[in-house]
Amino acid sequence: MLDKIQLSGFKSIKEMELELHSLNVLIGANGAGKSNLISFFKMFNYLMSNNLQQYIATSGFADMMLYYGAKRTPQISATLNFSTHAGKNVYHMRLVNAAQDTLIFADEAISFSRNDVDGYAPLISLGAGHRESKLLDNEQLGTHDQRFNQRTANVIKSIMQRWKEYHFHDTSNEAKIKKSAYINDNHYLRDDAGNLPAFLYQMKQKNETHYKRIVNTIQAVTPFFGDFVLSPSALNPDYIILNWRDRGADPDIVFGPHQLSDGTIRLISLITLLLQPNLPELIVIDEPELGLHPYAISILAALLKSVSQKTQIIVSTQSVALVDQLDPEHLVVVDRNDNQSIFKRVNKIELESWLEEYSLGELWEKNVLGGRPAQ
Repeated sequence: MLDKIQLSGFKSIKEMELELHSLNVLIGANGAGKSNLISFFKMFNYLMSNNLQQYIATSGFADMMLYYGAKRTPQISATLNFSTHAGKNVYHMRLVNAAQDTLIFADEAISFSRNDVDGYAPLISLGAGHRESKLLDNEQLGTHDQRFNQRTANVIKSIMQRWKEYHFHDTSNEAKIKKSAYINDNHYLRDDAGNLPAFLYQMKQKNETHYKRIVNTIQAVTPFFGDFVLSPSALNPDYIILNWRDRGADPDIVFGPHQLSDGTIRLISLITLLLQPNLPELIVIDEPELGLHPYAISILAALLKSVSQKTQIIVSTQSVALVDQLDPEHLVVVDRNDNQSIFKRVNKIELESWLEEYSLGELWEKNVLGGRPAQ
């Protein structure tokens, strides 16, 4: 469970301290900064795979990532507090602007404290001046303290590597999800669902109960859908494509991914992500409602609430229909004030009288919650 995140100097986020719940839904106007928090977790995925410099380069370099540029903001600082059954963990990093418009670590540190100890143990520095995270350095250390620190680093690393950001917006003809996937690329669902047919194929072989649950849920929203037709290509058995059958058509007719609507492909990706047998420790999704029918959004909301009992979820949305299906404690309102993004949890007690007459979505539209464009 990621309990709290402190973040400063990142894009539109000048200063932020946000406590997190099992389900966290970010609402706010366009440009308020919801997607910037989502993109922080995307950066974190790159950082945890030894590709921070690649993310920086493909994101417009350091000047585009620092709050109003490097002249005004020389560094990004982040502290993540998360708990496990064993205890309380802290990961801290400070990235500073460096030559060639990149970012390097001015500080990286971790700590672990047992649950029966008040407060947090002092941070253990992993060093400074490096371009990629020292957590990914598996060098074995000698002294007892160093071995303990190494074990702490390995545990923290293994947890944070299971925090995954997903973005299923690309459904163009060139999208990976519409192309053949390498059949052995099936260990986890990729952030763009580009390996979806391979992932579903191995699930059908190894976890048929979960596979059937996914198919049944897709059918509940898209009645024309019969089942996937998942088998290695006859021309190249190392690859597989997302073929399927129409429930009402000749069973010998097989359709391909290009014959699914954009919304249906996104829905299939979302349902597979949320109903897979081995969920990530943290799931982060940007605007999952894009292109979905209102009934599909209600199914999505039910899935988010159900799955958040098993793993933590952070979602950004523009959908009033989705907000209508949620509870006040799920919502985080994002506003843009004084040229910075402000994140605030909704207070259920303050809304009790309002909720007697209005839904959450209506309160958002009326700007009672905030998160609407400033007049």
